[in-house]
Order: sequence, then structure tokens, then C-alpha cells
Amino acid sequence: MPSYAWVLGVRPGYEDEYRRRHDELWPEMADCLRAAGIRNYHIFRHGLTLFGYFETDDLEATITALREDPVNRRWSDYMADIMQVDLDPRTGFPFLLPRQWSLD
Repeated sequence: MPSYAWVLGVRPGYEDEYRRRHDELWPEMADCLRAAGIRNYHIFRHGLTLFGYFETDDLEATITALREDPVNRRWSDYMADIMQVDLDPRTGFPFLLPRQWSLD
């Protein structure tokens, strides 16, 4: 299955709040991600830097589904005050990292 990664940031001083909001992730947001085709989704944090990893069979369909989902829009609005997000203007999705190397 194809895998993807992104890097975003947490605003200084909001590390604990970021953790709390994800510990209390809305069930409908988890459903939204699954419905968009996302599996094996993980977010790691180093200082203020977030690294996300996920798998999906159809990236374009996943991006479209998330962009159109009202739950995802509400979640994005909810997180906006504590996040530093750089979106790809072509997709409206965070810039995806190019894979450099893999070990199977």
C-alpha cells in the first residue's frame, strides 16, 4: 500500500494542548479519516515539529474526500489556533514529503 508523510508545526507553548486534543479526538473525525481511505496513521512530535505518516490506496481520492468533509473542516478550524500549517496550494493539503529511502 502506498505510504505518505507530512511535516507541520505546533505553535510554541501549545504542545500539551495539541496532545490533549488528539487524546480526545472526536469519534466522527476518526470516522472521517477512515472514510477518506486513510489507514495506519501516526503522528510523531519532536519539539514543535510534527511528523505524520499514513497509508492510502488512492491519495487523490483521499485528499478530495477530506477537503469536502464538513467534519474535517471543523477539526481544521478547531486546531488552527495551535498549529503552524503550510498547505500545498494545488491540493489544499499539507505538503507531502518525498520518500528518500525504505527498508523492507
